[in-house]
Amino acid sequence: METAAETEVRRPSAVRALTTLLAVTAAATVVVELLNYWYAPQQEFGLAVRTGWAMLRSLGFLVLIGHVNRGRTVARPFGLILGVTTVFAVGRLVVPREGVPPLPGLLGFGLLTALCVAVVALLYRSDAVGGHLVRHRKSLVVEGGTISWREGTPKRPPVTGWLLTSRVAAFTYSPLMLVPALVAGGSILDGRLSAVPAVVFWFLAGIAVSYLVLFCTAFLMRGRAWARRFLVAITLGVLAVDLPLCWWLLGLDGLIRDGGPLVAAALLSLYGLFRATHPATPDPPG
Repeated sequence: METAAETEVRRPSAVRALTTLLAVTAAATVVVELLNYWYAPQQEFGLAVRTGWAMLRSLGFLVLIGHVNRGRTVARPFGLILGVTTVFAVGRLVVPREGVPPLPGLLGFGLLTALCVAVVALLYRSDAVGGHLVRHRKSLVVEGGTISWREGTPKRPPVTGWLLTSRVAAFTYSPLMLVPALVAGGSILDGRLSAVPAVVFWFLAGIAVSYLVLFCTAFLMRGRAWARRFLVAITLGVLAVDLPLCWWLLGLDGLIRDGGPLVAAALLSLYGLFRATHPATPDPPG
């Protein structure tokens, strides 16, 4: 049986291919977003904010490379959420408010979508990658009177891959609320002072959600049934706050561009909870 260290040294070819693919996807994210911004008919404040947020996802792919290289179990759900939300984040910027999308933007979106699909396929369909992603994060371990910093077995009960996916999806709620809130803040600069209370509330709600999700998922990973119900309530509450504000302050265009990615993350989180509770088929390895 291979030790964790031997597995890290002799990484399978599929794992090496995955890290290369992730690096290419990170670079493609930046290039495609710059193309979309360059060809946009109106380079307005909202587009700049959404473009900046989408480009930050390239850092997410670099973080994912680190998880893959270390063989972390969290790489699979993190990669799934990152791939899905990246497609939505880029897709919402390809289509202009008026007219037909520019050809370079469509080609870039198609390329980035193909890269994200390839990433998710390797993460979930490759046995070699699945056998590599088995390690947990390092922590302080006290054993035999000595303290060491090494990989430790989690004290919590084993969790399924779907539960990890639900947790990672929930962590995207806060940024997916703060980005449109920041875009709506631009309307204040245009003299729409009546929107100030709503925008402030939107910001505070987005920040509060991050703490609620952090608290809830800590117990969710320990198998608490009430935490699952609480996460469902948080998800429904987030949708109830974010979608009407998108419609009111950003219009139908904002509802589609900013509400769509949040709805996708919410559905994935709820589906992950359902599959973790009712595993009709084998769970994806965590």
